[in-house]
Amino acid sequence: MDDYPRILHHGGAAGVTGSCHRLQVAEDRALLIDCGLFQGQDADHLDSLEQHTVRFPVEDVLALVVTHVHIDHIGRLPYLLAAGYKGPIVCSVPSSRLLPLVIEDALKIGFTRDRALIERFLEEVESRLVAIDYKTWHTVIDDERHRIKVKLQRAGHILGSAYVEVDTKDKASGQRQEKCQRTVFSGDLGAPHAPLLPAPKPPYRADVVVLESTYGDRLHEDRLHRRNRLKAAIDRALENGGTVVIPAFSIGRTQELLYELEGLIHNARDQRWRELEIIVDSPLAARFTEVYRELKPWWDAEAHNRLRSGRHPLSFENLYTVDDHSAHERTVEYLTESHRPAVVIAASGMASGGRVVNYLKRMLGDERHCVLFTGYQAHGTPGRDIQRHGPTGGWVALDGQRIDIRARVETVSGYSAHADQHDLLNFVRRMRQWPREVRLVHGDPRAQAALKTKLLEWAEGAGHSLEVTLGAQHIASTLLLEPA
Repeated sequence: MDDYPRILHHGGAAGVTGSCHRLQVAEDRALLIDCGLFQGQDADHLDSLEQHTVRFPVEDVLALVVTHVHIDHIGRLPYLLAAGYKGPIVCSVPSSRLLPLVIEDALKIGFTRDRALIERFLEEVESRLVAIDYKTWHTVIDDERHRIKVKLQRAGHILGSAYVEVDTKDKASGQRQEKCQRTVFSGDLGAPHAPLLPAPKPPYRADVVVLESTYGDRLHEDRLHRRNRLKAAIDRALENGGTVVIPAFSIGRTQELLYELEGLIHNARDQRWRELEIIVDSPLAARFTEVYRELKPWWDAEAHNRLRSGRHPLSFENLYTVDDHSAHERTVEYLTESHRPAVVIAASGMASGGRVVNYLKRMLGDERHCVLFTGYQAHGTPGRDIQRHGPTGGWVALDGQRIDIRARVETVSGYSAHADQHDLLNFVRRMRQWPREVRLVHGDPRAQAALKTKLLEWAEGAGHSLEVTLGAQHIASTLLLEPA
């Protein structure tokens, strides 16, 4: 086959984790967009056989481009380097600061506690990082055969997140090309009005868009509604003397919640809010939050307005950080036995591990407490089970124990760091020059089907010829990529 460029997927095609997309420019040249771990039910799928090894060719990969530093987008980076990848790791400036922290934590959990080995690996990763500014073209290669350039644009998902524009030109084809083929990889697009982050703006044009579809079948609450929902949940905790437990990823969601909570406390008239303890029980989240504070130039205008007024949305009087494990155990015990209301933010975001599990084991059985989900809960995770069975008084298995759920379970969808159906449609239809193809990835089958229908309805109404394909139909295999 010589129909280049073409797009194949080593993960994240038919699920919401394990993102890894290949733009094959020629038989011997390719780009990788992300290289993430599979989580939850996705880890049982066929395309996750490469979870702890990279079995696809890496010698033809010119560059790895990272859209953002969540583990489901960069978690296979150690395996990629172990497989012999020698090229650069291209990312935004904020991501270049955050990525080593994420990889260090992944190494401790999945590889080794040997500090010397970890330091050696991190030095190798940092030597490969190529940090580029938003809105700036970066040339990957420009020789007699190809010119390949990439540009990162703000994606509004977490600090440093980007969608990727890739321009490719085949100089050796003998065919006159007036303009480059432009492929856009959305990465994870954020919802408008996310705390701290400027909203993403669509690209000017694209020939092909590889588009995430996490919430392709639903709409989010608006910001005022979601903030009121968060306040109402905490108001009930103040009345009941309970704890609001919020499972949250250490990077992104934790900082957004702190931003919102600082605003609620600042505007509160009830003295109990002024005394409410906000506890971040995650050493990693504390480290990320510190880096977030240092990356203020990439915050949005609203956050800068707070700073100018003498407030700091990520460092306020009510905020406490729990560091070592003994302090964590004491905090769990104290909040379980006392009737002092509090908000606890702890990883992991899907309750599949981390310190939040200990809070859940102790508090799910007590109706005074509340578990509040603010992010996507993947199929096969404890978070999804709690979210699904909790409101009907069901149970969940945590660390091999059956835990009955008597605590309130609530979900505030508006805090999702992912764009909803309306936002995803706007990303495509607000381009000045529309694409000929949209490839849907990073979503369950129902979400992809719903978004495909909406995209085709829009295209028909606009009189535009659009092909909508599904990533699941283009999952890569080593056989597809071996030279003939």
